[in-house]
Amino acid sequence: MPSLLRTRGMPVAMTMGFTAFGGWSLLLPVVPLAISEAGGSAVLAGAATAVFMATTVATQLVTPRLLRSWGYRTVLAVGCLLLGAPALAFLLSTAAGPALAISAVRGVGFGLLTVAGSALVAELAPKELLGRATGAQGIAIATGQMIALPVGLALFGHGYRGLVFVLGAVVPLLAVVAVAALPSIRHAARPDGPRHRLPVRLLLVPCLAMLMVASVYGGASSLLPIAVEDRAAVAGVALAFVSGAILVGRYGAGLLVDRIGVGRIMAPALACSAAGAAMYAVAVAGDGRVTLLLAGSILFGAGFGAVQNEALVTLFTSAGPARLGAASAAWNISYDAGTGIGALALGVVAREAGFPAVFVVGAVAVAAVIPLALGRRIPAASPRADRVQS
Repeated sequence: MPSLLRTRGMPVAMTMGFTAFGGWSLLLPVVPLAISEAGGSAVLAGAATAVFMATTVATQLVTPRLLRSWGYRTVLAVGCLLLGAPALAFLLSTAAGPALAISAVRGVGFGLLTVAGSALVAELAPKELLGRATGAQGIAIATGQMIALPVGLALFGHGYRGLVFVLGAVVPLLAVVAVAALPSIRHAARPDGPRHRLPVRLLLVPCLAMLMVASVYGGASSLLPIAVEDRAAVAGVALAFVSGAILVGRYGAGLLVDRIGVGRIMAPALACSAAGAAMYAVAVAGDGRVTLLLAGSILFGAGFGAVQNEALVTLFTSAGPARLGAASAAWNISYDAGTGIGALALGVVAREAGFPAVFVVGAVAVAAVIPLALGRRIPAASPRADRVQS
């Protein structure tokens, strides 16, 4: 970590990740809960996250091109503004219709932030520190989430609803200050074309792994506070445990990747996540047993963090320096599409079969990717050029 902190731009990138994702996490479980309390069904509650992630993914598809045209600072600043400022509109209404519209606008900002933020780390970090750099960025993001998730639910649960939405607007806007301090990045104008697109064979395992595990995360973050509705504070603590475990899993995976190579820990990480989801199913069936809920959070979060880092470094390694934006977009689309799909699809499962079934389905879906991960081979890394201006 000390050598990473001496890498120009990395401390600023980590500060920006902490602030922006902290602001996002404040409202991630709060908006579905507010919709539910306003009379919306579990499906509508999950739809808030799904709509947010749908516009996020749509934006991520074009963000690599915007990075080439606008540069990192502009894309990141616009992302912070669009994620934060619209949250103030929740002060006017949390009915399903307005809430879904607000979520759609905020998703555009999040799409810009996620792709640009991930690609920025690959631009800044030396090749030999790439695993640790992505892990360190994961620490910054997960720390913001670990703090913000329970704080948002606690404030909402104690009646400070307006304050939650104000903080959800202000905190991402603070990240604009960090954006202004970023170093300039040399990025050549790279025209779109087949040679700049990643082949499906390189995308399949890392993206499918991210999609499945993120789906469970989307279901948990949107539905867990509803599943233990009389103990929303406990659900907030459980989600904070997930974020803390993601922090450990992601940086630990980064250390291992730099030491033993890419592709060796994906299967164990998926197994860990599946076991955590299964423990959630047992905990919810047992009326929210706290011990099982927290143990499942630790297992799921650690596995999810390791999957995140392994998938991201795999994509960067496969892409080479000319396609870092495309690799970042592929990873983030898998993450965010999974989160949105999980929130909506698992909301339907909750309505039809109950909340324990949500996590049984999730555990099975994650475990189904393990055989593919065991047969995965990673191509050799391409050399990278330094793009940070001195």
